Amino acid sequence: MTDLKCKLLIIGAGPGGYVCAIRAGQLGIDTIVVDEAQPGGTCLNVGCIPSKALIHAADEFHKIAHASDGPLGISAGSPQIDLARTVAWKDGIVSRLTTGVSGLMRKAGVRLVQGRARFLDGKTVSVKRGDEQDQIRAEFVVIASGSAPVELPSLPFGGDILSSTEALALDAVPGSLAVVGAGYIGLELGTAFAKLGTKVTVVEAEDRILPLYDQALTRPVAKRLDTLGVKVMTGARAEGFADGVLTTSQGGVQAEKVLVTVGRRPRTEGIGVDELALTLNGPYIRIDKTCQTSMRGIYAIGDVTGEPMLAHRAMAQGEMVAEHIAGHAVEWDKRAIPAVCFTDPEIVTCGALPGEVEGCSSAEFPFAANGRAMTTEREDGFIRVVWRDADQAVLGFQAVGAGVSELSAAFSLAIEMGACLEDIAATIHAHPTQSEGLQEACLRALGHALHI
Repeated sequence: MTDLKCKLLIIGAGPGGYVCAIRAGQLGIDTIVVDEAQPGGTCLNVGCIPSKALIHAADEFHKIAHASDGPLGISAGSPQIDLARTVAWKDGIVSRLTTGVSGLMRKAGVRLVQGRARFLDGKTVSVKRGDEQDQIRAEFVVIASGSAPVELPSLPFGGDILSSTEALALDAVPGSLAVVGAGYIGLELGTAFAKLGTKVTVVEAEDRILPLYDQALTRPVAKRLDTLGVKVMTGARAEGFADGVLTTSQGGVQAEKVLVTVGRRPRTEGIGVDELALTLNGPYIRIDKTCQTSMRGIYAIGDVTGEPMLAHRAMAQGEMVAEHIAGHAVEWDKRAIPAVCFTDPEIVTCGALPGEVEGCSSAEFPFAANGRAMTTEREDGFIRVVWRDADQAVLGFQAVGAGVSELSAAFSLAIEMGACLEDIAATIHAHPTQSEGLQEACLRALGHALHI
């Protein structure tokens, strides 16, 4: 057994953990990170990055497959895809990024210990790897152990029943796929496979897709799913799978594979959180405005603290915690966290929703009136702005459309800097771009939209 000491110990090298470690190292804090997997966590290894690689490949395949159907005068033959080669390309990207994260931590003077961590007490953690075991004692501990897919008792993972992790590692495109859960993960991956030629059926227990988003935002996504040939069964519960048939409350669904995406749970089991008797908020660890738990000196960041389960939220929390431990006067402010759903079309929300804050109004500008959207054959969707009536301060943005994820920074920046409608309306936006829709939405809110 090896005994180690440090000022800061971080459990988990995902986006929150490694950013916390790098910032702590920059601030001169002696830091150790423990993780049994490669640095980068779910997001980098089996989540955000791999899924976007598959989505990109599917988009390119679909464009070629349907080029002859469009108005552009392009003719192309039937494309083929070697999914194993696609996955190898995706794995290469992941490898480059994980290597980069490891290098950045080394550059910051952070020590990485591979193994499974478990609390012995509030300042001591044991780390087991195989038959070997280390013990680490720290002044401060950050729990950044992330989340894992939720498994349904009637559809346990294994064989042809997949979590998102296995779906991103398939070496061949399945002929048919049933997706259980119409949240963002299920629809992102379901759409990608539909574009690759898979017959996709989505089974959702709620009465509509993406139930956490308002229907104005999800309507273009539902229409696009129909265009892609994706069958959507709402108000249906998955009950079991056998002999290539998914049994649901609305009948059977033929499927080679079943992808279960009904949510994610915090990874707190097995690390000794129960023994510490930390205060919980449901299954999540409760934190204060500095991300400190109910036990002094122990912090928690990212998915283990609840929604929204977003990598960039975890990163921001990790950076803030490192600065707090270094003695800086900082606290968590979650007013402007953009959330992106990489469906087709994409959805972005940031800040307040219509009706969420008293004394607010909203206005929309449709991409059907945007020149750039027309020239890319994607006129579906809109940009919406939410503002406070009293002083016209911008409190929120929502958008749905092709490529709108790239507008998320403009949305969060405007809210973070306290912009009002006039600030954005008076800012010159490049023409022709989708971003003009942001300016036009604010102009419409002021009562003088120019292009609608």
